[in-house]
Amino acid sequence: MPILEILDYAGVAVFAATGALSASRKQLDIIGYLFLASVTGIGGGTMRDVVLGATPVFWVTNPTYLLVCATVAVLLFFTAHLFDSRYRVLVWLDAIGLSAYCVMGAAKGYAATGSPSVALVTGMLTATFGGVLRDLLAGEPSVLLRPEVYVTAALIGASAYVLATMAGLPLVAASTLGVASAFAVRAGALKCGWTLPTGKALPGRDPDDVM
Repeated sequence: MPILEILDYAGVAVFAATGALSASRKQLDIIGYLFLASVTGIGGGTMRDVVLGATPVFWVTNPTYLLVCATVAVLLFFTAHLFDSRYRVLVWLDAIGLSAYCVMGAAKGYAATGSPSVALVTGMLTATFGGVLRDLLAGEPSVLLRPEVYVTAALIGASAYVLATMAGLPLVAASTLGVASAFAVRAGALKCGWTLPTGKALPGRDPDDVM
């Protein structure tokens, strides 16, 4: 199986697992597990394909991706309660999914357009959009609003892949470098609290106080 196909299935499966874990935290029924796992698993890739005009999107042409999401959802429906901290598992699985999917998204964007800048955007979208949808639908604090770096990790992973590809590195080497770079940054953020400088503006006021 080609390395990019492995990353694609891995990204879908891992993100689906984070969606199912969110469903577990909210004590949803099996349909809730299936829904959140599927939306999270295929959300980023769907946005990528729509942006690139690659329609029908990937899971329509290959429903195996839906089966992967469903399998993960059912598995976690019966096993999620065994984890001591489902949220800790969720954020680390999310880090793995982000690392795989930023490279997959960048690879598809670069192959479709030949543009490094487009590849970076599709890499970031693919890696982050599913997680954003998951948190929005599950009522969890959005990963985008957490202080430690998130989108930055996807950007670094996608950049490492694109630069390695442009330098002529083999696909496996470029993909490995991209995944490792993204995961190292995200793992450092989770373990050490790495953040980027924030703006100096005061916090926003309540809208009722302004009107």
